[in-house]
Amino acid sequence: MTKPLWNWLVAALVGMIAFSDGRTVRAEEELVAQGNFASAGQQSLTAPWSVWSPEATPAACRIRPMPQGLLMDSPQEPFAVGGVRQDLKGVQGGKAYAVEAVGSAKDVKYPYRSLMIRLTWTRGGNPLHPAGIYVRGPQREGAPSQQVGPAPFSGRLKFQEVLVAPKEADGARLALEAKWLGHGSVCWERVSVRRTALPSPRKVKIGTVYLRPTRSTPERNLGLFCNEIDAAGRLKLDILCLPEAITMVGTPQSGVQVAEPIPGPSTRRLGEAAKKNRIWVVAGLYERDGNRVYNTAVLLDREGRLAGKYRKIHLPREEWQKGIVPGSEYPVFKTDFGTIAIQICYDWFFPELGTIFGLKGAEIVFAPTWGTTFADKEGRAEGETVFRVRARDNGFYLVPSVYDGQSMIIDPLGRILAANQGKSGVFWAEVDLSRREPLWWVGSWREIGPRDRMPETYGPVGGDPAEPTY
Repeated sequence: MTKPLWNWLVAALVGMIAFSDGRTVRAEEELVAQGNFASAGQQSLTAPWSVWSPEATPAACRIRPMPQGLLMDSPQEPFAVGGVRQDLKGVQGGKAYAVEAVGSAKDVKYPYRSLMIRLTWTRGGNPLHPAGIYVRGPQREGAPSQQVGPAPFSGRLKFQEVLVAPKEADGARLALEAKWLGHGSVCWERVSVRRTALPSPRKVKIGTVYLRPTRSTPERNLGLFCNEIDAAGRLKLDILCLPEAITMVGTPQSGVQVAEPIPGPSTRRLGEAAKKNRIWVVAGLYERDGNRVYNTAVLLDREGRLAGKYRKIHLPREEWQKGIVPGSEYPVFKTDFGTIAIQICYDWFFPELGTIFGLKGAEIVFAPTWGTTFADKEGRAEGETVFRVRARDNGFYLVPSVYDGQSMIIDPLGRILAANQGKSGVFWAEVDLSRREPLWWVGSWREIGPRDRMPETYGPVGGDPAEPTY
């Protein structure tokens, strides 16, 4: 092959973006000017980049080009902030843009809180939302995605996400930001924004059940709830949440009496229904493990296999007085549509549980529950409001299935998408897990809230109170 032909072929390949489904599209022009900081070879930052600093000038980061990239640090002030910005032109509303950035951190204690890439869509130079959007990251090479322990992090970082411009957008403002580096630093090597193919939505059909058996037996209950799984299958739902203690409700037996191993007879029968209908199922059961009894919820996959379980951690007097033992772990589960978690009944009184699940990446939390998700009365916040607030606090969908009150599907802003409203059966909603919907002024809480936490100040949350609380 001749050299000119080889050069032409390489250029053609570089100018194409390949996708997993075999499609290719021509790579769009890079929207970021001078985005390769490591090769700039400049002594100072030049246009179109501009430096932003806080009004309180002693709290400003140092920002300076270095041979290895753009360095930000604050050796004298651990709570310094600062960054650089660039206005991007050529944005087309409704189109998708791949945003990527790489760099290195040194001795940064909380990378997720301290290092950010923010993209703010604009029209006529004015922001469409004041908060903008944080690009997913930083992902740390050779380290978990979530900060573990107090040791500062040193190593390479990457930000990467595809964002869709609002239809009214004609531009964007890109910002690389540093916040409270302590005595650490970050060196940005390069950043890029390019047109790309629109991402596929992550749509999932979520279902919940309202059904309260009476004058029943454990075996009859299983049959009744398997009928609900069949109904969900006819609706082509992806996942269905059943209530708490489904083999005990409406029977003369106690939780201790109906407890069984997991996996066991009940999970086998529920699993057969899940497999028949190609649906994920969450169901509450009492579990016997050796000499211990737990209030447990199981997760069954589309093949009817046990994909995981959660043991209820917060136990009311009706349970601990009978010898029911609390769980101790907060698992999240990967499904074919997203990341989920499970809580059980009395857990909803405790905000820490939702916080943990949110920080672990749960997008939907299912809540097998006895009750009481009643609407507010006498000016008091009742279960319906609390469940809505828990969803809003953590930016996830929350799906209780209850015997007292309403079985509901609640979105990340606390809105009720579906509820049984006094009827029995399956109630469902289709949601898009890729959708971001910002709060007014604050922005998308799921991405902003965890970054603005102050875990180093939360010591009193752990352990016994120092004094009686009443």
